[in-house]
Formats: sequence, structure tokens, C-alpha cells
Amino acid sequence: MNHFRNQVILITGASSGIGKALACALAPQAPKLVLVARDRSRLQEVALACENLGASALVIPTDVTDPHACSAMIQQVVTHYSRIDVLVNNAGMSMWSTVEDAHDVELYQRVMAVNFFGSVYCTKSALPFLKATQGRIVAISSVASFTGLPAHSAYCASKHAMNGFFESLRIELAGTGVTVTIVAPDFVQSEIHERSIGPHGQPFGRILDGHSRFLPAEKCADMIIKGMTLRKRLVFTSWRGQWGRWMKLMSPQMIDWIARKGMADADRP
Repeated sequence: MNHFRNQVILITGASSGIGKALACALAPQAPKLVLVARDRSRLQEVALACENLGASALVIPTDVTDPHACSAMIQQVVTHYSRIDVLVNNAGMSMWSTVEDAHDVELYQRVMAVNFFGSVYCTKSALPFLKATQGRIVAISSVASFTGLPAHSAYCASKHAMNGFFESLRIELAGTGVTVTIVAPDFVQSEIHERSIGPHGQPFGRILDGHSRFLPAEKCADMIIKGMTLRKRLVFTSWRGQWGRWMKLMSPQMIDWIARKGMADADRP
């Protein structure tokens, strides 16, 4: 497959997890990758790995919570490559806390700033260039965007917001040639849980006990690439996500039970 040969593909949150796996999985197709995250040294490691696999890679350290930084980053991409073909909004963070235990509502703002507004800022700035190439927008959301999860109200809210934004944008872009693919991963082997914040804003600081049972980031990346290639509207990475979307309409109480059990199982050896 060489659907993305020489295409300019911008990936936020590219220094680890799904973003890193996606960059490395795309690299053999020889795209022009733009790797975005805050940590320059980790981005450079990913860039080297991708270049060894056949891609060219441009590293742009950026804090996606800063709208001016996002705009400057997009302008740097266009100055360097003259185009953008694919934007993957992948940068994200999570929070483990019940609503009652959350020490400060600012923690909710922090999660929304990365997951939702970071995606909005990058997409808004890149949109004219994506329209010029009839490009692709990919939003890495979550199965949590379709329901609630205990101790994850901030994360779920941010992913629900992402879905609303990108579903609306898809309709607005009808006839332009630009497509929107929303990806809803289930639990994935990545650092997002370990790097989550707790009720006082402190790092969660440990890998979940069920981590080894989660979907490997590399397999998740393969599913994303397939969805990108086909310009699919929605990509699930598990049967639970696909099945749960419809079951919620028929038996919402069942989905509440499954959500509680799923979170308990995720932290069970």
C-alpha cells in the first residue's frame, strides 16, 4: 500500500503511544511526516525511527493548548512543505477522579484544553490547506465518547465534545472533498493512563494492572490507517465499542454496568 506516498501527514501527540505507532506504521509508505508534541527529544527519536523506515520527518515541538502556537506550527508546515494532506488530531490526556473527589474544576479545564481545544486549534488553522488538497482529518477520540465511565468524567466530556465538533465539521465540509474520520479506540497499550492526572492534579504514575491485555498501539495504528485510507466516518478498535453504541439505545442500564465492569477489569491483574 502506498496511498500516502509523498503526502504531508501531520500527527499531534506523536512522541508516544498511538501517535508514535501511527507514524512508524505509515513510514514505509514514504510520506512526509510532521511530528508534533511538547517533548523535542522524544519527537526526534520517533523521527529517526520513521526516517529509517522510509519517511521524511519534520519535528515541531508545540503545546496544542496554545492557539497561537498551533497557528504558528501550521504555518511552519506549509512554509516547509507547501501543503497539508492529512491532519491527525491525536494529542490527549486523561484524568482519574470522581467528580466529588476532584480538588479543583481547573483540572477539567486542563483536560479539555488538550483533548478538545487542542484539536479545534489545529483543525481551524489547517483547514484552508486541507481544503486545497481535498485532504483528510482524523480525530482520535475514544469509546468513552459514546458513554460515561466512572472516575473519568473529564476525559469522557472532552471526547464527547470532540465528537460533536468533528461530526458538525464533517457536514460543513460536504462537497469540499475533505473527509473526517473519527476513531474510537478501546483500551490501548500506551502511556496515557500512567501519565493521567489524579484528583489533586498529581500524576497517576503507574501502569494499569490489565495493561498487557489492552490492544497494542501498533495494531491500533493499523486500524487507523485502514480507516484513513478508506476515508471512513467512524473506526472502532473493539467489538465492545461497536456493540455498545447500539446496546446503549436498547438497554442503557446494561451499558452503565458494562462501563463499571470495564473500568474495574482494566485495573485488575
